[in-house]
Amino acid sequence: MVDEKKVHALDSCAECSADPAVCDMLGHAAELEVTTAWDRYKAQQPQCRFGLQGVCCRICIQGPCRIIPNKPGADAGICGAKDYTIVARNVVRYVAGGASCHSDHARHVAHTLLEVAEGKAPDYKIADPDKLRQVAQRIGIDVAGKEENELAKEVALAALNEFGKQTDEPCKWLETTVTDGRNQKFLHCNVAPTSIDRAVVEMLHQTAMGMDADPVNIIFGGIKTALADYVGMHIGTDLSDILFGTPEPVKSEANLGTIKEDYVNIAIHGHEPTLSSMVVQAAREMDDAAKKAGAKGVNVVGICCTGNEMLMREGVYLATNSAAQELAVVTGLLDAMVVDIQCIMPSLRQLTECYHTRLITTSKIVKIPGATHVPFREATAMADARNMIEMAIAAYGQRDAAMVKPSQYKAKAIAGFSTEALINLFKAVNPKNPISVLTDAILSGELRGVTVMAGCNNQKGVHDEGHLAVAKELAANDILILATGCSAISSAKHGLANWDAVEQYAGEGLLKFLTRLAEANELEGELPLVFHIGSCVDNTRAADLCTLMAKELDVDVPKVPFGASAPEAMHEKAVSIGTGCVAMGMPTHVGVMPHIEGSQLVYGIATQIARDVYGGHFIFETDPVKGAQKLLEKLDDRAWKLRVHKSAAEKYGTDVASSW
Repeated sequence: MVDEKKVHALDSCAECSADPAVCDMLGHAAELEVTTAWDRYKAQQPQCRFGLQGVCCRICIQGPCRIIPNKPGADAGICGAKDYTIVARNVVRYVAGGASCHSDHARHVAHTLLEVAEGKAPDYKIADPDKLRQVAQRIGIDVAGKEENELAKEVALAALNEFGKQTDEPCKWLETTVTDGRNQKFLHCNVAPTSIDRAVVEMLHQTAMGMDADPVNIIFGGIKTALADYVGMHIGTDLSDILFGTPEPVKSEANLGTIKEDYVNIAIHGHEPTLSSMVVQAAREMDDAAKKAGAKGVNVVGICCTGNEMLMREGVYLATNSAAQELAVVTGLLDAMVVDIQCIMPSLRQLTECYHTRLITTSKIVKIPGATHVPFREATAMADARNMIEMAIAAYGQRDAAMVKPSQYKAKAIAGFSTEALINLFKAVNPKNPISVLTDAILSGELRGVTVMAGCNNQKGVHDEGHLAVAKELAANDILILATGCSAISSAKHGLANWDAVEQYAGEGLLKFLTRLAEANELEGELPLVFHIGSCVDNTRAADLCTLMAKELDVDVPKVPFGASAPEAMHEKAVSIGTGCVAMGMPTHVGVMPHIEGSQLVYGIATQIARDVYGGHFIFETDPVKGAQKLLEKLDDRAWKLRVHKSAAEKYGTDVASSW
């Protein structure tokens, strides 16, 4: 447990996190001399300047080459690559990494759907046959007279075809979910992906040593890969809804206080619902076994996007988000942590050695030396899940009282706002044309726009502070806020995902809008300030809502006052999601400087030239309030122009102008 060489550098826990539960647990960790991510971040200072600017090239083993632009001989790599080439290559390789994560997640879900259709995964079933038919029709599959499993097999095979087909037509999950204007733009710029795997492989090939040196062409390749990422995300969301149910509003709780002292506590952590859904189901069936061990039952809590998936569909408590995952163990009350894929800190194993907690890995591509590995197979899903629950129950009796520190912090949260759930809310106001409830509020000036908040946590800033500051600033200025991933968890933990926050932080227009929605749906006091719409892959729910708005307004996405913000971006996935948002035409705020400042050309492409070509662009601003204000300026500009042109079109009986 104790690292004798370690010097705790946490002068003030409040400087580390805006979350009092995290601050409290960091103090406990310091008392026990337990190392956390905050300690390791401080130990890494100062970080490499070349790497921070993106001018360190490690693509071949002649390097690393570190570029000093004004120093003769050092102003290019050994092969002659200039700063703009190196920066562009590095950033688009992040995009390829992010696309790989989301698409591999989606591939797993597609294989599960196929196994269900073929009768090879008896513990699963089709939870939403209506969504199955809807998706099938959207991608061009005839649904007439087909049995559920027959249709599920066709949809699964169509999804798998999006990964590896060798023909040149664009991916169906892109072509059928965006506006005609976006399709035309993607084809014109030659960035419409034909298959996911092909886009990722081509990107890595394009950026290999001795390949593309043109930064604009490289970035266009990155945009194609980001759109392939969008395809993977959309497949993951669609097929998860089919298998596990399309989320509907649900009440729950969030933060470390959901880890209960008198229960067997199991954290599900990662990103895939195929495993976690079985763990939740098995836990509900094994309460009696936990009671025999002296506990009141089994309590499952979620961390990261696996937590989001199970919160949305099952009401499972959220323990915490990515940066604070270690602190769930530091409570001393976590009996097992079951992990699947993505955002799993390898440090968890070293940490659990200090505790009784069982760390259980389940994926063949996510193994941690020293952890217990239980291969998870869809064919034996429930049996595997029960095995993991039994491990947690066995660990319950081995808790060390001296290590236990229950958290007192938790907040009420309302989640489950899929695109379908949002449309159902609007239907209560306008059954014939529900999306107009949102667009009319913008045209009237009641709302100034919509923003999806996404992304991770990043140790470069105060944990959760960026998410909270941006959300509060946007809400005060009448922006309807959606949230995914760790941003959604941040809002849930801090009480922004309930009605109390509406009354405290919403501007006059947003308050009127949400009050009208609540009254129409007989949900007084039961709508949130920040609408939790799901996990990382569920960013496509926001994109779908934006597309519906564009179609209702009869414009393309770059004219819709719809933005994106990632205040604490960290993962490669955040880079690919953000790039996709820009390509879709959204102004996109990022609160952590990416590694592109080493090239003024690449920085200019991201912040200016992208807007000229695609209509969207990046706003890099590390001050969260200033970042929100800059995003507001862009949304206001769009909303004002939209009102002017809509008014002119109505006055003169013409179509809305397309050239502004």
